[in-house]
Amino acid sequence: MKPQTDLIEPQGTLKTSKCYDRNLSESNDRNALALQRCSTQKKIVIAGGGTGGHIYPAIGIAQALQCLDANVDIAFIGGSNKLESTLVPQHGFRFLPISVAGFPRRLTLQWFPTIWKVFHGLIQSLRYMKALKPDIVIGTGGYVSGPVLLAGLLCKIPIAIQEQNASVGLTNGILARWADVAYLAMESTREHNSFRRTTHIEITGNPIRPAIAAFPRCEETYRNFGLHPDRKTIFVMGGSQGAHAINEAIVDALPHFIEYADQIQIVHQTGAMEVGKVQDAYDRTLASHEGFLYCVKPFFDTVEEIYSIADVMVCRAGGMTVAEVTACGIPAIFIPLPSQTGNDQVLNAHTVAEKGAAVVLEHGTFTVEVLVKNLTKIILDRNTHERMVTASQALGKPNASNDIAESILSRIVLSNQ
Repeated sequence: MKPQTDLIEPQGTLKTSKCYDRNLSESNDRNALALQRCSTQKKIVIAGGGTGGHIYPAIGIAQALQCLDANVDIAFIGGSNKLESTLVPQHGFRFLPISVAGFPRRLTLQWFPTIWKVFHGLIQSLRYMKALKPDIVIGTGGYVSGPVLLAGLLCKIPIAIQEQNASVGLTNGILARWADVAYLAMESTREHNSFRRTTHIEITGNPIRPAIAAFPRCEETYRNFGLHPDRKTIFVMGGSQGAHAINEAIVDALPHFIEYADQIQIVHQTGAMEVGKVQDAYDRTLASHEGFLYCVKPFFDTVEEIYSIADVMVCRAGGMTVAEVTACGIPAIFIPLPSQTGNDQVLNAHTVAEKGAAVVLEHGTFTVEVLVKNLTKIILDRNTHERMVTASQALGKPNASNDIAESILSRIVLSNQ
């Protein structure tokens, strides 16, 4: 899909497309976009950013909206110098920049410039709302969504939030009480105090790309990665940037896997920083065991291919990772990142483990022997594996993007009647 870059020049000057009113007055703010869609179109603003965990759910919802209604008008609002300013246009969606900043967790002098940036972002968001007149504003979390959702509230526009984790993010937690609808990834999140005044709550799961759960397991995939279809596959994934602790744990465990060389194989996504070191460790440890199959790469562009052949995961427990793993029905060993605000990953991991679909090994609490014991039991004990696959499939919600999009469009239709 070709990015829609015809609406704002890189310098922030105003341009219009044929569907917009050219007589709208131009704001003094060079980044303000005075655009007004044809009255028959459904108009939606989406905000969420800072990290891929907030951006990709937003993109997933937008893609599903487009599939259901090709004429829907979608505009993303986000930080002018944040990750979303690159990712959103790459996926073909219009991006409108604002000033954003996250508040320090403790009282410091940094609060003063932060307050100014957030206030400026709110003013910019209000201008966008008045120009675009959206039917609904959707926030997927991160501090960037705060001023956008608040602008929607001030303009009396319905707002919706989507929460990816078992614990509620700060921005979503503050704004949930005024939300017309909240789309939650996990049932347990419903009980959070933030949602006691939310008008409507739906447990939809996290929006993921349809290809994630739909890619078929086939022999060609095994061949493409130098693997064998008759062996069980361990997929080690630390996220797009890798995870040092996971890389280190698996490297230390390699000697213990040698005795299972004719039964298992490993696909390892290391992240760009450590691929050389990890590859060397595999080659060195397994040099005298040519029958042991493995594939080490910094990143898999089409991760759905690897999901399709994975029999067990070793990974972090971010909201989107959990959504993808359960949508594919893969048993997991979660090694959650403990430093996340609100301990999101630890809570996510235990929520899945409580349903029997995962094992949680927290930092500093497990040995290599414990990791190997759990991995081999899950992957080689047929009863254990089948039970965990069933539990994972029961938790998975591969149609979350479509369910959220259908709900949003239905709400717009009802509000316009």
